[in-house]
Amino acid sequence: MSLAPLWLLLFSIMLLVGFVCMFVIILFFGIWVRAWASNVDLSFRNLIGMKLRKVPPSLIVEALIRVHKAGLRIDTDSLESHLLAGGDILSVVNALIAADKAGITLNFQRAAAIDLAGRDVLDAVRTSVNPKVIDCPDPAKGRQTIDAVAKDGIQLKAKARVTVRANLDRLIGGATEETIIARVGEGIVTTIGSSESHKLVLENPDLISKRVLDKGLDSGTAFEILSIDIADIDVGDNIGARLQADQAEADKRVAQAKAEERRAAAVALEQEMAAKVQEMQAKVVEAQAEVPLAMASAFRDGHLGILDYYRIENLKADTEMRSTISGTGKEE
Repeated sequence: MSLAPLWLLLFSIMLLVGFVCMFVIILFFGIWVRAWASNVDLSFRNLIGMKLRKVPPSLIVEALIRVHKAGLRIDTDSLESHLLAGGDILSVVNALIAADKAGITLNFQRAAAIDLAGRDVLDAVRTSVNPKVIDCPDPAKGRQTIDAVAKDGIQLKAKARVTVRANLDRLIGGATEETIIARVGEGIVTTIGSSESHKLVLENPDLISKRVLDKGLDSGTAFEILSIDIADIDVGDNIGARLQADQAEADKRVAQAKAEERRAAAVALEQEMAAKVQEMQAKVVEAQAEVPLAMASAFRDGHLGILDYYRIENLKADTEMRSTISGTGKEE
């Protein structure tokens, strides 16, 4: 049996292995050299494994270099796990470095959890080191001032600036800036509304800050309120006078409606009385119409004679004459 085919097969296998090795070296040599130059312990096997797990080796190496240069310890598996979970490993690494330089206690697990929760962990660390100022109300929402009315009815328009610092322990599950703005606005409205006079608030704007801070408005939020400063406070409308004027106008309309109701009732009663008078007059006329009929019946029955009739007529004429003379008779 000839050995040529066997040597040819071995040569082909060696050539294939050589091409694979050459391809791996070309593909990962630059990344490996960069890691080696930074004293990061990373082998070609690790790089090939990252590629097979669909993890960008260059991104992992970049994160490991930053961690190593900062003197921190994070293993490769933790970085890969966070990246595969959809996290931003460079942001987490930068946040850990910034926290370490600032003396803030922050471990990789908490930073990764904050990042996966959708929060900007690097911005949170920066806010924890350098406090952030929040405008209350937020001008981007369309409101420029917080309006409240004191007990004397005068409206006050206030603007506040809240200085907050991120609380890394409450960042996961803690309320956002919108909650801080809403709570501070509510505290300002309550404080102004409970003041006896708007002059007291204008003389001592710090009363608002003290009362609002005493309420512990940062409870359950991702921030710690350091201070609340009243940036501006102006006098608005006299709401109390306007409400009184509106109430007086409403009372006047009610009184007018009741007066109109009484007038309509009086007119209706007058019309009813006039109808009753007409009814009584009709009854009188009806009764008067029965007199001749009764007299005629009396003539037929022989109860009334001619002389009696003339005597009645003379009495009636005499009565009308006396009424005319005395001025109580009917005018023609």
